[in-house]
Amino acid sequence: ITQRSVNVCVEAFLQVGQHTWERCDTAAALLRRGCPSHRLEDPRGSAVLVKNRNVTFRSGRRRGGRGGRVTQLQPQTVRLHLRPGEPQSFEVRFRRVEDYPVDLYYLMDLSFSMEDDLPNVKKLGADLMEEMRNVTSDFRMGFGAFVDKTVMPFISVAKDMLENPCKRTEPWPCSPPFTYRHILSLTADGGVFARLVGGQRVSGNLDWPEGGMDALMQAAVCEEQIGWRNVTRLLVFSTDAGFHFAGDGKLGGVVLPNDGLCHLQGNEYTRGNSQDYPSVGHIAETLRRKNIQTIFAVTEDVAHLYEGLRSIFPKCAVGTLSNNSHNILQIIVEAYNALTSEVVMENSKLPPGYHISYASRCEDGGPGPGGRGRRCSGISVGDEVSFNVSITAPPCAAASRGPLRVVIKPQGYSEEVEVLLSPICECSCQKDMIPHSPSCSHGNGSLECGACRCKEGRVGTFCECVKEEADEATDSRLCRRDNSSEVCSGHGECVCGRCVCQKGGQKPQRLYYGPFCECSDRSCGQHRGLQCAGHGRCVCGECVCLPAFGGAACECPLGSESCLSADGQICGGRGECRCGACICRDERFQGRTCELCPSCPDVCAAHRGCVLCRAFSLGLSPEECGRRCAHLNLTLVGHPGVLATAAPSAGLHRCMEVDTEGCRVHFALSAGEKEPSACAHVALERECPSGPNVMLITAVLSGSVVVLGVALLLLWKLLTSLHDRREFARFQSELERRRWNRVNNPIYRSAITTVVNPKYKEH
Repeated sequence: ITQRSVNVCVEAFLQVGQHTWERCDTAAALLRRGCPSHRLEDPRGSAVLVKNRNVTFRSGRRRGGRGGRVTQLQPQTVRLHLRPGEPQSFEVRFRRVEDYPVDLYYLMDLSFSMEDDLPNVKKLGADLMEEMRNVTSDFRMGFGAFVDKTVMPFISVAKDMLENPCKRTEPWPCSPPFTYRHILSLTADGGVFARLVGGQRVSGNLDWPEGGMDALMQAAVCEEQIGWRNVTRLLVFSTDAGFHFAGDGKLGGVVLPNDGLCHLQGNEYTRGNSQDYPSVGHIAETLRRKNIQTIFAVTEDVAHLYEGLRSIFPKCAVGTLSNNSHNILQIIVEAYNALTSEVVMENSKLPPGYHISYASRCEDGGPGPGGRGRRCSGISVGDEVSFNVSITAPPCAAASRGPLRVVIKPQGYSEEVEVLLSPICECSCQKDMIPHSPSCSHGNGSLECGACRCKEGRVGTFCECVKEEADEATDSRLCRRDNSSEVCSGHGECVCGRCVCQKGGQKPQRLYYGPFCECSDRSCGQHRGLQCAGHGRCVCGECVCLPAFGGAACECPLGSESCLSADGQICGGRGECRCGACICRDERFQGRTCELCPSCPDVCAAHRGCVLCRAFSLGLSPEECGRRCAHLNLTLVGHPGVLATAAPSAGLHRCMEVDTEGCRVHFALSAGEKEPSACAHVALERECPSGPNVMLITAVLSGSVVVLGVALLLLWKLLTSLHDRREFARFQSELERRRWNRVNNPIYRSAITTVVNPKYKEH
């Protein structure tokens, strides 16, 4: 069975010289070879729902209900019988169930910069419990904290710094540094959360990034200690700093890679100083495997770092914390609503060669192909969405024969669809195998689907040869054509003195046959990308054309219909029809039927010289005019209007040409392109252009000179006036400046002295 839609002949119709692969081909080819139609086998793929439990609307836990099995994803198990190259599709339905349980683990950075956030986190337990009652009646919270690895250069290893990294005693000393500490397992008691969180003290470290990735890995993999249930899992990661990742541990001499296992003893992470930080990809894969949805509650200055994780982590949200985390409740509630209102389908790694595609049908009713086909957003409680999943198997040569398993699931949810893949690479006729069949050289093989499957040590179409003897004793000259150096023309091997041609299992279109494998139905010439131009069939490397076509690749129509011009002539009488196309005799002509001649003069231009010399004695000399223009029958009329009254006909050409004096000459010509004589009706009245008006030209030139002169004089006067005004203004400015110097200059003394006699008035 190949990737194309082919059939399988199940009976023994093979003859000497034929091979087992010849039983697989298209139905038409098998019928031509003599395979009975009722013995053709054409298996098709199918999709079978093994487990198909309906989705539920609500969990049944609210109002005191005990709650039964909750199903949000349907179906649960599907078996696909896949024929190579033929996709099989099935529908996956998802419904967001009301009152679904939620587990939330709060992972907090307890470095010194987060001290003012602790009081608000302490109140978070009761407030969040109250808020989540609107969403679910089954809500549990847990708490953990982290700082960094307790080695240099991440923290100071001085004795006093290990005991109190903040170097203070009031209001209380800081806690000794630690990598990760699990403080409270998931519980429904908000009071316990507040009490334990309120008893925490901040610690300190040296560098700016923190060891949050170590804590995130442990919180994900230590399911028993944390108390994770198989419900909606949320992990809130709160910090005001960046994070260390794989490779940073080398700065402190920690080179052992993180193993991704749980290492909690007494609720303390014990491998912080012996294992490196986990990589971002390692964390993302762990969160995806554990179905944990992450909420990063971080400050604004580091929000861009965690925004970069959104494209890597599954079902991840980022919220911006205030300076003292007073908005942490709002961040968690908004992030929870955003995460649960979106469904993103993912699948486990496919086997090699298999292909999967999705097409979503969301609440808005529009399908989402391609990348959008995996995603539906804006889903409310009780809404139902569906995804059409299509899987295609590779050719059997590349496909695994046994049943394969693929898991499809929505990100962040524990429910999954198990898809069992069963490629169809065998025919039902194989169950009717005849062991030790007499048709296979007296029992030296089993007859299976019309072909012999030889036992160990036997070869040949009918298992007629012993392998060792055939390899040593068979004369390969029997498999060489015309004493050629190539065995079986290079397209097969010599077995038992006969050529076994190349089977072409992966390329069935490249089949070789013949006594020496010299023939191929795909080695003929092509024309315009089609073998034998689509007008014949390839037989042993040569095209057998249809009756109406010829040529090496059947590219030439034998008829001349494609060469007929509009007048019914072959190539317009100017060429020959070869291979359905015109070959023009005159290189000036071109076109499909040699009807175009861009460089040829038209009829009017061809007779222009004779009309001018015969009617107006212009152009040609009388001797040359008489010799070249004797074929022209000339009729003279008065004016061009007479020519317009002539009835139009197929051979009539109305012409207008310009003579040597620049006058327009009108004439009507009745002549064909190949006719030896022509008739012309010429209007004696020519349309000559009138001469120039000398008086008008003289007057215009004189007036232009006068106007230009006056304009130049006015311009000169304007410029001189402006210059005089500017000079006068400058003169007045100088006078004003000199007067100010006399009056206001403190070192200026007048040359005139005035003396007043004080006794003058008394007398």
